Amino acid sequence: MRLRLQKFSFRFAEQVLNSKLVLKEEIETVLTNPNIDISSLSRPRFNEVLKGLFIEMGWQSQPSVFDEADDPSAKMDFLKERIGVEVGFGHASFLGIDLLKFQVASYSGLDKIDVGVYIVTTRSFQKRMKADYNQNWEGSLTFEKVVRYLPHFKSAVQVPIYVIGLDL
Repeated sequence: MRLRLQKFSFRFAEQVLNSKLVLKEEIETVLTNPNIDISSLSRPRFNEVLKGLFIEMGWQSQPSVFDEADDPSAKMDFLKERIGVEVGFGHASFLGIDLLKFQVASYSGLDKIDVGVYIVTTRSFQKRMKADYNQNWEGSLTFEKVVRYLPHFKSAVQVPIYVIGLDL
C-alpha cells in the first residue's frame, strides 16, 4: 500500500510552487516514497521518517522562523529555496500556531519563504491507521479541518499555503 495525496491551494500556492516544479515534485516524492512502512507509522515515527527523507533531499531541518535561534518554539520543520514545510501531525489546536509560522516567515521583514506547504493526514487515513494497524491518530489535525478553517484566516494569513493531505 502506498500513500496518496489530497491537495488544497490557498492564495494560489500551487501556482507559486509550480514555478519551482522540481521542489514541488521532490516534496511529493518524499511523501509517496514506496519504502515507507505504513504499518509502523505512529505520529512520532512518521515524523522521524519524513525528517530523514527531507534531509536526504537537502532540506534544512528545523530552521528558526525568527532571527533568535535559541527560541525552540519558533521553528519550521523544513526549508529549501524559499519553500517552508510544516508537518502537522500534532493536536488540532496547533493549526493557528502553524499557520502563523508561515505568515511570520514570509512577512514582518523576515522574508524567508514565498510559499508554505502544510502536510497533514486525512480523516480517512487516521481511521484506517487505527483499524488496520492499531496506530492511534485520534486528536490529530486533519486535512478536512485545515481546508475548512484556512479561508477564515484570509485576513491574517496572506502567504500562499499548499495543504497536502496524506491518505491511504
